[in-house]
Amino acid sequence: MLRSSVVTGSMTMMSRVLGLVRDQVLAHVLGAGGAADAFFLAFKIPNFFRRLFSEGAFSQAFVPVLSEYRQNGPHAAVQALVDRVAGCLGSVLLLVTVLAVIGSPVVAAIFASGYLNDPLKFTLLSDLIRITFPYLLLISLTGFAGAVLNSYDRFAVPAFTPVLLNICMIGAAWFAAPWFSQPVFALAWGVLVAGILSLLFQLPFLRRIHLLPVPRLDWQDPGVKRILTLMVPALFGVSVSQINLMLDSILASFLPDGSVGWLFYSDRLVELPLGVFAIAVATVIMPNLSRQHAAQSGEHFNRTLDWAIRMIVLIALPSLLALVILAQPILFTLFHHGQMTVRDILMSSYSLQAYALGLLGFMLIKVLAPGYFARQDMKTPVRIGIIAVFANIGMKALFVAPLYFLFNLGHVGLALATALAAYVNAGLLYRGLRRSGVYQPERGWGRLMMRYGTANLMMVLALLGLLQVWSDWATWDWLQRAMRLGALCGAGFMVYVITLAVVGVRLKDFRNL
Repeated sequence: MLRSSVVTGSMTMMSRVLGLVRDQVLAHVLGAGGAADAFFLAFKIPNFFRRLFSEGAFSQAFVPVLSEYRQNGPHAAVQALVDRVAGCLGSVLLLVTVLAVIGSPVVAAIFASGYLNDPLKFTLLSDLIRITFPYLLLISLTGFAGAVLNSYDRFAVPAFTPVLLNICMIGAAWFAAPWFSQPVFALAWGVLVAGILSLLFQLPFLRRIHLLPVPRLDWQDPGVKRILTLMVPALFGVSVSQINLMLDSILASFLPDGSVGWLFYSDRLVELPLGVFAIAVATVIMPNLSRQHAAQSGEHFNRTLDWAIRMIVLIALPSLLALVILAQPILFTLFHHGQMTVRDILMSSYSLQAYALGLLGFMLIKVLAPGYFARQDMKTPVRIGIIAVFANIGMKALFVAPLYFLFNLGHVGLALATALAAYVNAGLLYRGLRRSGVYQPERGWGRLMMRYGTANLMMVLALLGLLQVWSDWATWDWLQRAMRLGALCGAGFMVYVITLAVVGVRLKDFRNL
């Protein structure tokens, strides 16, 4: 699993780094104004549904059933299940896509109610949704293909696929945008092209494992019924973080121009460690947990979960601290050019620090939730998710108005509430696993946390010390900022790793499963 996580994480790292390049290009071309806000919303809406369906509820319901078919039945039964799931999923997605394209003003009104008083922005958003929403159909089918490949331990291909989106959007921004009176339309078409290429890219790899689907519409198939039964409650339970982030964008449409963009750039940076490490580990453990549950191997199930939590804490704590401390240096280096002003950078840095505070919670959710879904327990995460969403809404009401009226930082209140809600979600998931006896921490956690804490403390001191020397990020040119940021990140990483080695943490500690 460590090897598979490294492979998946490496491919995802390539995608995320290229995603940062993409975001730099977007910041240069669009900045954080009204048109940029409209595009980010038009891009987020299909991605929100994609994460619910392909990365969220569907994947968590489909993988355990597919793993069980693979464990206990012949290949023909697996092929029949894949064919019927492809037919049913594809038909639903096609219907939703057609309705959304036809009724794009309704979709815009639901997800950006704050634009109803601004006809130009509302019309722009509606037009963009017509182009970007079909991406949902294409990328969700891509996610379905990726779930099949992951179940057969072919992790690299699905992890690499998002690279195609980044390439298409970079190409659209640099080469196509100058031909459009409004550059955001070039980017919208780039998103659609990326969806087509992503789906086509995975089909040959499905053929190699003899599971290229021939879609068949059969809602009465027992496997399809089981997936639907598991998926409906999982729609809410597994996607709480995404629901909370989408709420941020919806409410940000009521805030001043730029708020959606500030949250977008902040969220993108938090997504780097979340996507590279947490999703990589979760992707690897899900089929393993499903097979261990099917084989009734409770001891191995517990050890797999414990290994995953150790990996998350190892990465999440230094990532959280580094993002909080280096928020402004990172944003100045990556995005302070083109249409992005100093004010945009400062506003984005405040929301980045708020989101970063929740990083450990975001990452733990990714590995704790499979502890339920692999056992086909969908109801418990739903109950927990409802509590987390209401906690998020309550904290938004508590934070947003004071921060907006006193400091003009309403978007920071949105981010802070979402971050704190992640800990509510993760804490309740953890408590549920402990109470049910499914998970009991392995020996050595107290000693391990002392070692982690020492390494993180030394890293923080090193970063704060260097920032006392390098503080003029707004005045330096890009090369000066990049060199200093590289030195900061390199120094922080080396101090963290060396301290871990000095206090006794070894690579073998993560292989002993």
